[in-house]
Amino acid sequence: MRKIFFFLVLIGAAAAGAAYYTTHVAADSAMSFRTVAIQRGDLLSTISATGTVEPEEVVDVGAQVAGLILEFGPDPRSPNKLIDYGSVVEKGTVLAKIDPTTYEAALDQAEAALLKSQADLLQLEAKWEQAAQEQKRAESLRANKAIADTDYDTAIANAKSAKANVAVGKATIRQNEASLRMAKTNLGYTIIKSPVRGVIIDRRVNVGQTVVASLNAPSLFLIAKDLRRMQVWSSVNEADIGRIQVDMPVRFTVDAYPGQTFLGKVTQIRMNATMTQNVVTYTVVVTTDNTSGKLLPYLTASVRFEVERRSKVLLVPNAALRWKPQESQIAAETDAAASPSPSGTDGKAAASPSAQLPENARTAGAADNQEPGRLWTVTGGGFVRPVDVVVGPSDGTMTEVSGGDVKEGIQVVVGEESGEDKQSGDSAEGDKTKNPFLPKPPKGSRPPPPM
Repeated sequence: MRKIFFFLVLIGAAAAGAAYYTTHVAADSAMSFRTVAIQRGDLLSTISATGTVEPEEVVDVGAQVAGLILEFGPDPRSPNKLIDYGSVVEKGTVLAKIDPTTYEAALDQAEAALLKSQADLLQLEAKWEQAAQEQKRAESLRANKAIADTDYDTAIANAKSAKANVAVGKATIRQNEASLRMAKTNLGYTIIKSPVRGVIIDRRVNVGQTVVASLNAPSLFLIAKDLRRMQVWSSVNEADIGRIQVDMPVRFTVDAYPGQTFLGKVTQIRMNATMTQNVVTYTVVVTTDNTSGKLLPYLTASVRFEVERRSKVLLVPNAALRWKPQESQIAAETDAAASPSPSGTDGKAAASPSAQLPENARTAGAADNQEPGRLWTVTGGGFVRPVDVVVGPSDGTMTEVSGGDVKEGIQVVVGEESGEDKQSGDSAEGDKTKNPFLPKPPKGSRPPPPM
């Protein structure tokens, strides 16, 4: 009798333990699914990059002669001021003057050399005329045999030599004329003039500074030809350059104007790629209108290339496409035909998701260069079933999906939450992240008030 009583007590204790486990431990560890509804909306697929705002055309004005900078020219917009940063100049505006003393002296020397060569030519022409007359007398005397052959030969040679000297004198004059033109040109180079109409964005010399022009012309001013049109030189990763096309619309922002978006379009894709730490990037030139004058040269821009725009399509969060259930969470009726991964990485011989789609969905996906994917919906009892879809463009947060079983409003799983999360209010917070290193409060205790 005592054994029977002991046996009954043991059975009761086991039942009480099972009830306690079911109501407390199992309930606390039970998992539920976080779901969102498939919604219809507009999607803009973009490629992100960074770039630098550059003037459309920049002219580097240099000095072709060496010398001391004497002064800057007057500002065309304000005659009381001198040329400086930000001055708007016209073509031919005097920017600076170099000390012309040396070049004026060189010009005087060239003029004197030319005058001397012209006087020398007159002397040579006179000698040639004299030698020509002597040649005629020698020829008339030789006819009467009244002159020696040596004297005759000397007269002929003197005439030819005088004629050659005249040609040399003319060549010397041409040479001195060229030297004179060069001297005038060098003197003109002492006045630095603007070759184009534009805005000075950089002045690289000061009054009193000596510039030395040797093999390369020293840079004095940097002029932006037209700041009403600007360019953004953006660096695009090699993985994305294949989707960039000329005339593609572009949106970009700069830190100088937070919250304001500027529009542009792709005008050039440059082929000279650069490699930095084994990362290959290409320069893509984006042209934008800057009539307002807000964009300044060399601002850093955050660029978004508008690859594709979709209107009124079915959208799901990217987390829904990334989430994969455990094998024990898949409903029994779909377990034989579905696997957690579309590629069947769990070892099951599951059919390809694209093969399970309707023919029109597969055709549309192939035409749009799309890929197969899989969503999961809750069937009840803590199980999920797969919904095969065709994955379209993404904007980084939302992705377009399509397929025969995809409809607006369907709830799809984006994650899991435990019973403790629900009791502690984590599920009500939505997407708050729990810190796994924080200690859990004891059961029945009140959570601390928010800070």
